[in-house]
Amino acid sequence: WDIKLNKQNSFKVRLSFKILMRFTAAVILYFLLLLALFFGGMLVCSFFTWTGTEPLYTLFNFIRINGATILFLLGLGGFIIIFIHYWRKTIGYLDDVLAATENVYNSKNDFIVLPADLKEAEMQLNQIKLNVHESQRAAQEAEKRKNDLVVYLAHDLKTPLTSVIGYLTLLKDEKEIPPELRQKYLAISLDKAERLEDLINEFFEITRFNLSGISLEYSLVNLSLMLEQLSYEFKPMLAQKNLNCILNIQPDIMIKCDPDKLARVFDNLLRNAVNYSYENQDIIITASRTESPNNRIKIVFENKGIDIPKEKLDRIFEQFYRLDTSRATKTGGAGLGLAIAKEIVELHKGSISASCTDGVIHFEVLLPA
Repeated sequence: WDIKLNKQNSFKVRLSFKILMRFTAAVILYFLLLLALFFGGMLVCSFFTWTGTEPLYTLFNFIRINGATILFLLGLGGFIIIFIHYWRKTIGYLDDVLAATENVYNSKNDFIVLPADLKEAEMQLNQIKLNVHESQRAAQEAEKRKNDLVVYLAHDLKTPLTSVIGYLTLLKDEKEIPPELRQKYLAISLDKAERLEDLINEFFEITRFNLSGISLEYSLVNLSLMLEQLSYEFKPMLAQKNLNCILNIQPDIMIKCDPDKLARVFDNLLRNAVNYSYENQDIIITASRTESPNNRIKIVFENKGIDIPKEKLDRIFEQFYRLDTSRATKTGGAGLGLAIAKEIVELHKGSISASCTDGVIHFEVLLPA
């Protein structure tokens, strides 16, 4: 902000100096021209012998006698006229800038055009206009993605709810259902109810993300134990696809962080790795201190799955962006997990990035130790 303010002040000083120099040059040029005309006229008149009866003699003689007064009055009048001209020109610049400011929020893509003296202001206003249009476009896209997602979730709520009601109705109405079939209906109802709970949680996730920021409560945590516990909790989920979670973690890595928020980041990364891994593969979690002078901690989640195109990797941390909409019903979330993970990591003064090479997907988190 200080740099921007200094640039604005510097531009105002340069513009004021330029107008002042032009005004001064115009005044000096006017006075030189006035003096040249006066003394040049007197010199020309001296070449002739006047008898006093010539029609112009009376006028020239009056000018000669009252020369100083006439020069003063003409000079003063010229100075006022030049001053008014440059004053109106300066006011005109203000009008141009005000009109251009209104054009900044114009939906048209026409560039702002100002006089040559305001070229720097023109470039700044055009840059502001581009930024405003880009922000509006991004906001509209985010709003559209959110609206589409809400419509999808609202529609998808009906499917598990209908199944739950249907199977529970069968259990209620049919008195002579075999135990095996009753157990099957109960299992399906429970599965659909859990899916319904996930969808409702996604609604709350969207609301929390939009209505409140994320604040951190720091404490000293053993990161190594946190990752080991996380992998243990995911064993049932890993078993469904016959996945193996391999930990390459340095022992007793201590870090000052918000443990709940950071666990949420790692939970999301491991969940993504499970959801988008091929079956019968390894998921590798690596955690170590870097050797750099910054003394940072690097955590990497690696899994094998379908290649992620670069254009999707560039957007993978955007709000409401879902990597694979075709799998949304089974594994997809609200498209907020990675966006929230990025915000949490950045609040910890760290960074998160994603890469994909030959079907091997890496998520890397760097945190200050």
